[in-house]
Amino acid sequence: MKLIILGLITGILFGFLLQKARVIRYDKQLGALRLIDMTIIKFMFSAVLVSMVGVYLLYDLGLVELSIKTTILGTNIVGGLLFGIGWGMLGYCPGTSLGAVGEGRFDALWGILGMIVGAGIFAEFYPALQNTVYTWGDLGKITLADVLGINHWIIIILFIIAGLLLFRWFEKKGL
Repeated sequence: MKLIILGLITGILFGFLLQKARVIRYDKQLGALRLIDMTIIKFMFSAVLVSMVGVYLLYDLGLVELSIKTTILGTNIVGGLLFGIGWGMLGYCPGTSLGAVGEGRFDALWGILGMIVGAGIFAEFYPALQNTVYTWGDLGKITLADVLGINHWIIIILFIIAGLLLFRWFEKKGL
């Protein structure tokens, strides 16, 4: 029960941050899709960088165990295409569509309905997918640090440096 409450609090906090960063606004979504407004990219990349540090710090302190998921190229490519098509058609990604509804923009309900229908279709076709797309490019449980054979903190530091340089470039370009 504690974990459910913690998850709820974390979700509310994340939604608040999405709203404060203005990334649930349709104009920001469209700007990201047209590569003329990097607000969403900066917000999400910042979240990824903070998460990388937090997760691996907790892991190295022995407070959590990592459950690395299997990397399957087929599912990543198909899922990425479906995500991108949905985002492009609707103008919201799944998280921002929920936030948009919370702000009273009910056009995002079409996306939420699409997610529910899509989940049902996926569940119906999952047995067939296991013998097709789930077998294309199965690389096993890998991480970038494992592939390169280096410590994960080197990867994290490189990503932080790259992120800071990217953010600086975005600011210089007015993105």
